[in-house]
Amino acid sequence: MISTVILGTGNVAKHLFEAFMSQNGIEVIQVYGRSLKALSYFNNQINTSSDLSNIKEADIYLVAISDDAISEVSKFLVDKRGLIVHTSGSIPMNALPNKNRCGVFYPLQTFNAHRKVNFKEIPICIEAGNDQDYELLNALASAISDKVVQIDTDQRKVLHLAAVFANNFTNHMYHIAHEICIQNDVPFELLLPLINETATKIQDLSPLDAQTGPARRNDKGTFGKHLAQLKSKKHNNIYTLLSKSIQKTYGKKL
Repeated sequence: MISTVILGTGNVAKHLFEAFMSQNGIEVIQVYGRSLKALSYFNNQINTSSDLSNIKEADIYLVAISDDAISEVSKFLVDKRGLIVHTSGSIPMNALPNKNRCGVFYPLQTFNAHRKVNFKEIPICIEAGNDQDYELLNALASAISDKVVQIDTDQRKVLHLAAVFANNFTNHMYHIAHEICIQNDVPFELLLPLINETATKIQDLSPLDAQTGPARRNDKGTFGKHLAQLKSKKHNNIYTLLSKSIQKTYGKKL
């Protein structure tokens, strides 16, 4: 049985809490959070605390908080014997107290408050300071995921950067498409099969081979018409920037 304390009450903390609670080999013994209101989500299920001086002893301390707060909060764990790990994709392992056993437990996925995810399909990237701690983290990760990968800090930073392009920026494009549809009284839902196919086909094709559209075809007429249709200067600039990037990728000019 791996005893675990979760520090944090945000989306990552909540999803990991639910995943751990469903496993017999993991015991979540406490959740820490600054906000009593946020802690109410866990109150009827587990011991909670808003006091960092009242953290229980555990095998693993999972610091699932904002990147900027990781170093400061983890300082309150320097007297703990357990393994301290954070869940960030961009923060190095050495941001944790160097006198302690440290590691990283990074689930490579986007998490929303009211949307369940299948952890079995989520890659969990782990890093530890020694083989024994790696085996402990591997056991924790393998209990909830079928895709556990040993990734060092530099590799994880690259993955996190790539994920911003693949997820965050892509989702912002969905938002712009939604705005354009709403402004022109067109159902955004009509785009959903296209969005699904775009995401699905790169499981069989490289993104380079999967690219389509006016910029890929060097369709100057459509490019000009689209720019004329766009009512927002911001949207116009984004359309132009992305189109030029696609053109440069394929050696063409608009």
